[in-house]
Amino acid sequence: MSGLREAPDPVRVPHRLTIPGCPLTVEAIGPDRPGLPPAVFVHGLGGSSQNWTLLMDRLTGDVDGHAIDLPGFGQSPPPDDADLSVYAHMRAVIDYLELSGRGPVHLFGNSLGGAVSTRLAALRPDLVRTLTLISPALPEIPPQSSALPTALLALPGVPELFVRMVKGQPPEQQTEALLGLCYGDPGSIDPQHRAEMAAEYQRRMALPYSMDVLARTARGIVRAYTERGPQTLWRQAEQVKAPVLLVYGLRDKLVSYRMARRAGQAFRDSRLLVLPEVGHVAMMECPDLVAGAFRDLLAEAGRGEAAPPTAAVAVNAQP
Repeated sequence: MSGLREAPDPVRVPHRLTIPGCPLTVEAIGPDRPGLPPAVFVHGLGGSSQNWTLLMDRLTGDVDGHAIDLPGFGQSPPPDDADLSVYAHMRAVIDYLELSGRGPVHLFGNSLGGAVSTRLAALRPDLVRTLTLISPALPEIPPQSSALPTALLALPGVPELFVRMVKGQPPEQQTEALLGLCYGDPGSIDPQHRAEMAAEYQRRMALPYSMDVLARTARGIVRAYTERGPQTLWRQAEQVKAPVLLVYGLRDKLVSYRMARRAGQAFRDSRLLVLPEVGHVAMMECPDLVAGAFRDLLAEAGRGEAAPPTAAVAVNAQP
């Protein structure tokens, strides 16, 4: 797949900004030139800012990108109040945008980050120029069967059981299971990138709060899925005014591609890109295609064009 066999070596500049209750780690990849519009990238459950490196590298000529490690993930410690709900993660991103003065931004979200970004765009439209959602974790009840093990992390006792099950397994073996869940074709990942992911996974699982953060965040997602009334994620999707790019993979084991049609109908100004050979992390599997689709969105937004109704029809593209 494009972008995986020859991984770029971008210059990442990490820095920390303390928001109420938690220092956030943010990684920036310097833009090609000054004056480019700001963008913020929000990862999914168990992910980090590193999930966006390939896509950010390809967009250095289009945006000034910063990727956030949500509280408890990547290099960011858990929040003082232990609140890891979708709303709390959204609040952390808003705090970052307000304290850094970067808004309004082109906002990107994957999986959990997609739910966080949807809620943010609905409640704070003044902070969002465009919204790009890659396999967003919008309510799907019941979830597809391959996503059930992730949902089970929300149940009491399951995280501890998981730790006992994987105890003694080589980190490479644990990483392979994770890649098989997230990628449409794990065999396409180059050996260096695979080794880096295994090392990061080992570092993460060694943290004393790792499983607690996963469990609390998983519970937050489940609560968001079961909410009722005007604050549900689907109702909030209908409130988003910014132009939206939706990206789904037909091999996604965590967010069903069948949700693409509902998402296309919910967001009032949406474009849909469906990638047949791709799984849950299109920005890592085929960053060139996602970057190209975002540039199209950027051009349309710059011309003040709204998406026609037919833009919510899937566009098949090979990675």
